[in-house]
Amino acid sequence: MRHRKRVKKLGRDKEHRLSLFRNQVISLLKNGRIKTTLAKAKATRQWAERMITLAKKAAKEEKPERKVALRRLARQFIVDRVVTNWLFDEFPAVFEDREGGYTRIYKLGPRRGDGAEMAILELVAFPEKSFQDYYIHGKKHRAKKVAR
Repeated sequence: MRHRKRVKKLGRDKEHRLSLFRNQVISLLKNGRIKTTLAKAKATRQWAERMITLAKKAAKEEKPERKVALRRLARQFIVDRVVTNWLFDEFPAVFEDREGGYTRIYKLGPRRGDGAEMAILELVAFPEKSFQDYYIHGKKHRAKKVAR
């Protein structure tokens, strides 16, 4: 019996599953919506909401060392530094009056090839400054190396 088994395995081992969730959360934060299967959307939603909650907690925090600690917790999961910075800079203002439920899932129906139930996972609100704008303007330019 599967009593008290809360992990959706999705037919993958632990490392593959976490990698899948990382990639989907990063894509969701960059684009605002992703199209995936219903089971993956429901499992990814938990991780995405957890990351947005970390960003909101860091924005409310007064101690700088606690802000850094929360940012490091998010960086353990979101491996893209630019996405993490964007999450902590832009998202707390968008979701400051919302206590959860940062994402929504729309069911699309079965996929044509294998009949898997498809869905769109999207953020309820999206920052006005898109990720592409943030990435272009927020990117630090490195000094060119001088040939010796």
